[in-house]
Amino acid sequence: MGARGELFTTQVYLDNRSYFFNVKENRTGDVFLQIVESKNRDGAEQDRLQIAIFAEDMQKFLQGMDKSLEFIEKERKARQKQQREKKAAKDAKYGKKIYKVKVEKEEKAEPSVKKTGRVHVVSKKASEDK
Repeated sequence: MGARGELFTTQVYLDNRSYFFNVKENRTGDVFLQIVESKNRDGAEQDRLQIAIFAEDMQKFLQGMDKSLEFIEKERKARQKQQREKKAAKDAKYGKKIYKVKVEKEEKAEPSVKKTGRVHVVSKKASEDK
């Protein structure tokens, strides 16, 4: 047994958090699981939160954990299905056609032709001079 009643310890490291799963025994001989979350804040400062689950409550705790994980997985699958349906509806509405714009060669305009937007104005004076 360890210095603080530790029987077993394992750790999980994530981006800015660490989780410690400690199996401990207290002075009266009760075995429990201690879960400690250590959170880094702005470098050196750390927040530590911990919970303890005693051996006789472990099965109920795990059942609650399993139900929660099943719910999370079910919701994730439902969201993915909803996103696929939404994308399929959008594709059906607008189609997946790729439109290519045909670029025509620019013709050299005569000096008497003025281009203003879509309308081409030809000066009458220039055409009378020819």
